[in-house]
Amino acid sequence: MWNLNYLKVIDHGRLLSQGLCRNCIGRWISTCLRQSHVRHRRDVFLLNRRNSFVSQTQPASKPPWRILFFGSDDFAVESLKLLHAYRDDTKAGVIDSLEVVTLSSDAPVRKYAEQHKLPLHQWPDVDFSTQFDVGVVVSFGCLIKENIINKMPYGILNVHPSLLPRWRGPAPIFHTVLHGDRVTGVTIMQIRPKRFDVGPILQQELYEVPKNCTAEELGATLAFVGAKMLMDTLRHLPERIANRKEQPKEGATFAPKISSRMAWITWEEHSCDHIDRLCRAIGSRIPLKTIWMGNPIKLLDFVGKCSVPFPVASHLSAVPGSVCYQKESNTLLVRCKDGWVGFKTVKFKKRLSAADFFNGYLHQSVLKKSPSPNTCLFHSYKERCQSPGGLNSNMPLQKKTSL
Repeated sequence: MWNLNYLKVIDHGRLLSQGLCRNCIGRWISTCLRQSHVRHRRDVFLLNRRNSFVSQTQPASKPPWRILFFGSDDFAVESLKLLHAYRDDTKAGVIDSLEVVTLSSDAPVRKYAEQHKLPLHQWPDVDFSTQFDVGVVVSFGCLIKENIINKMPYGILNVHPSLLPRWRGPAPIFHTVLHGDRVTGVTIMQIRPKRFDVGPILQQELYEVPKNCTAEELGATLAFVGAKMLMDTLRHLPERIANRKEQPKEGATFAPKISSRMAWITWEEHSCDHIDRLCRAIGSRIPLKTIWMGNPIKLLDFVGKCSVPFPVASHLSAVPGSVCYQKESNTLLVRCKDGWVGFKTVKFKKRLSAADFFNGYLHQSVLKKSPSPNTCLFHSYKERCQSPGGLNSNMPLQKKTSL
């Protein structure tokens, strides 16, 4: 800003020589001072605005991070909960801001975000007017394009419930239980475009699979383990990225989505242990199924491998799919590849207890009226048993390799 005394000394004589009076000179000096003050304030405003813009767009070199979270189901909610808790914990200094991208209106992640008033984006309409440092994707189910990944300086992290490269794909927990894996774990990795679960590993922890656990039980545990691992990775993110490791090419397996086709039992091929694992893997979502009198029947309330009295076992042991009723335990027993398995309930037209099914379909008074010698058999799906109102002959066969 100009100095008034300086103006008096330098310009006073020149202005007088131009015929200006002292009053005009004073007004001219006041005008110049006001203009200089306005320009100074404008320059300060523009400088502050530029500094603010730079701080918003330049990536942070250390926590706290600005995070964009992608997720959908209950497994993802566990990680979102912990991120939310750390965002509100200013002393921890890990999370600066948190916004959420989700799918359908009934997704658990969306409900959590709405309940806690987190900024929400509906996929694929994501607003990137805000700068994010790193993305986090947990059980999202959609490939994220390269241009979105590149918008975040530290890329996008993924919490995956398996020891990659084993069980890449959307259903690793179900296949872990179905195939009887004794050890699993959680992997924190950076995602890459075009393919699921192939990016470099930042952190990995082993977890011993509890005996006889279900997929739901294992998933709940791994969700908690994964959330803690995610926070640990975010605390040391630059270091973890610097030391990341590419996945080995050996040992890669694929974990496709579970489907109703997986629920069909092939009595001639499936062992007692396999049926047990199948039930623990998918039974809570898709009941196990077989064929009874040419129609599908659901097998419910699985009780595992069962022993059968010797006279019954010797008579039926050579015929997989044979059904008998054990009155003492009120259980339907079915012969499979290497033994007998039991079910307490079935659903055939309506829900029936083992006793009700026996009285209605297996009692001697009922069997005497049946023209078929195979009335007491559950048939495997691959046999394509047909009867009026039964299965369509064009339905695909159940293959052992699909399990």
